[in-house]
Amino acid sequence: MKRRAFIGLGSLALAAGALGGWKLLGHGPQPLLLSARNDVDGNHYAVGYRLDGSQAFATRVAERCHDVVPHPSLPLAVFVGRRPSRESYLIDTRDGRLLQTLASAQDRHFYGHGLFHRDGEWFYSTENDTREPGRGVLGVYRLQSNRLQRVGEHTTHGVGPHQLLWLPGGENLVVANGGIRTEADSRVMMNLDAMEPSLVLMRRDGSLISKERLPQQMNSVRHLAVAADGTIVSGQQYEGDPQDSVPLLAIKRPGQAFQPFPLGEAQRAAMNQYTASLAIHDELRLLALTAPRGNRFFIWNLDSTELLLDAPLPDCAGVGAVADGFVVTSGQGRCRIYDCRGEQIAVRPLELPAGLWDNHLRLA
Repeated sequence: MKRRAFIGLGSLALAAGALGGWKLLGHGPQPLLLSARNDVDGNHYAVGYRLDGSQAFATRVAERCHDVVPHPSLPLAVFVGRRPSRESYLIDTRDGRLLQTLASAQDRHFYGHGLFHRDGEWFYSTENDTREPGRGVLGVYRLQSNRLQRVGEHTTHGVGPHQLLWLPGGENLVVANGGIRTEADSRVMMNLDAMEPSLVLMRRDGSLISKERLPQQMNSVRHLAVAADGTIVSGQQYEGDPQDSVPLLAIKRPGQAFQPFPLGEAQRAAMNQYTASLAIHDELRLLALTAPRGNRFFIWNLDSTELLLDAPLPDCAGVGAVADGFVVTSGQGRCRIYDCRGEQIAVRPLELPAGLWDNHLRLA
């Protein structure tokens, strides 16, 4: 695939904003964008917006959230508390009603991510064992009558788990164990000289399938994307010397080892040792990544690894795939949509509130 050209905000040539099977300015069905967001006073909200800018809900919550987990069939979503939160929130996505404030178990706190099983009955979240700081825990919850009840836990076979995703088939998990120990309600990193990051594949009964590491001990495996063919991509956050050259993206293709994704040095350096949110577009075979510390947004061809877009985007946050490309939120600027179907990648601002978005978004 040839590297696509890029059409900027001022020269976008799209007719009336028709994108992805829905119209940004029309009245057709639109995805519901779910994310965590703050206001200018620092208050925390669980929000839902249509991509035309209309607000579905904005529910104030006590603690800052990180990722959002839509239910596979019901109008529900869990807004997961940001590490080291003691609360997550079950929200009715039709009107924003707070159905449940989910408290973490004793000697546990949430790590910002979770998943519903495809049957909708079971919910899993990454958690920290504060009695044995950093020991990764997979909390197991059952949904009954629109309430989540914790019924057990498994080990994540690593330290400081962060994001987890289903592998194709929906019965096995991939877990990004960041490798960092934290204690109780603190975000202070306790073991930078002895980090243990890993990529774990495990069954949902807790049994281990595989565990792999990257060579750099201080390269924390944090966020994930999984393609329909089972390709796994991870984004890292490096806790070592800012001048070190380390792989901030890694990939595990089916039947292959976990290994660095081939990044250009200019792109790796621009990330400023920190990646945030990843998304894969299965139909177009594209990989997208936000790097908020570097204020950059990237798109690659997932198969050839060719760089297709390296664009400035202040404090870019969450990214999600839609029919024609990717939606991206920002902690400081305008939210945008990138249309990737043509020879030129076209970008358009969305009529969403600017700034103050957290690092992840989900489209329901």
